[in-house]
Amino acid sequence: MMRNIGFLLAALTLVTSLRVQAGDDALKRTTDVMCLLPDATALGVAIAKHDKEGMKQLAFSTATCLAVNYGLELCIRKDRPDGTGHHAFPSTHAAVAFNGSSFLMKRYGWKWGIPAYVVSSFVAWGRVHTDRHDWWDVLGGAAIGAGSAFIFTRPFVKDVDVTISPTTFGDRAYGLTATIQF
Repeated sequence: MMRNIGFLLAALTLVTSLRVQAGDDALKRTTDVMCLLPDATALGVAIAKHDKEGMKQLAFSTATCLAVNYGLELCIRKDRPDGTGHHAFPSTHAAVAFNGSSFLMKRYGWKWGIPAYVVSSFVAWGRVHTDRHDWWDVLGGAAIGAGSAFIFTRPFVKDVDVTISPTTFGDRAYGLTATIQF
């Protein structure tokens, strides 16, 4: 598993370094796509693990994230740094990316969460670097995304086997032994 994560990070570094060198338009397009990567990965992992409860939690988390984000954008109407609109706060890209990353981390652990947070951090940096948002915008979006995931997500627990059996301890002591395997 760690080899796969290392390969993913190496490929991500190569692709993003080529995209950053290609210019801001390419970086904008890259962040448009990459913001969906943590959520898509989360859904893929949930499907692969046959984790129906995780799929429900991801759906509630993402729906809440988007509802709060778009509601704030409508109310606040902050201009973008590049002047292309008035819906800068909070950053939807950061919200969606950090929602998926936080879900992966909380549901399946750090081996999924760390690479996803790397992707989310790159998305946040890219949105600021291309003047689509300032740091407050992406921090607000990240807080909404992570907060939504933390509200709805519970850790994935495999089936736990509990065995209780009668036991003797010498000639005069009797009792029960419980074994928990997880």
